[in-house]
Amino acid sequence: MKQHISPAFRLTLVCMMFFMGIYSFIIWLPAQLAPGHGKGETISVNNKIVGWKLLGQKFTNDKYFWSRPSAVDYNAAGSGGSNKGPTNADYLKQVQDRIDTFLVHNPGIQKREIPSDLVTASGAGLDPHISVQGAYVQMKRIAFARNLPENKVKALVNQHIEKPLLGLFGTERVNVLHLNIDLENLK
Repeated sequence: MKQHISPAFRLTLVCMMFFMGIYSFIIWLPAQLAPGHGKGETISVNNKIVGWKLLGQKFTNDKYFWSRPSAVDYNAAGSGGSNKGPTNADYLKQVQDRIDTFLVHNPGIQKREIPSDLVTASGAGLDPHISVQGAYVQMKRIAFARNLPENKVKALVNQHIEKPLLGLFGTERVNVLHLNIDLENLK
């Protein structure tokens, strides 16, 4: 038995040294070269941090583009989905409530025009992007709330469309925080 305990103990010590020290350093070092030095890339306006580039935020005012709903109320410390299936009664009610709220705030829009990303939460609950269609369907409300021509709002949305990675991976999307920041500066 002694012959098994000694190698197991040594292996445990080697693994602890590697995974608690060396591996952590290997991960930490390249993070220091990234924007934000491994703490996330912040977005600032007038020298004030207003958000993070890769974290969604809640916007509910009619003069802003709304983000994708979050199952975790945009809490980055506890990211995750609701884990409710597409036939779950609570989930279906929640989606219907989001649809009803969207229709109240966006008169003239039909239910079939609402993209799914505006009424369903993402897997992590922190998605900072919406689909291009999700931005377009909100333009009329925002133009009215800000007393702007709709074509001016559409031009701003078009400036913020992010193309798929390498033109292949993913879909076109719009970062809501970036769009809302530039919307504030739109005259």
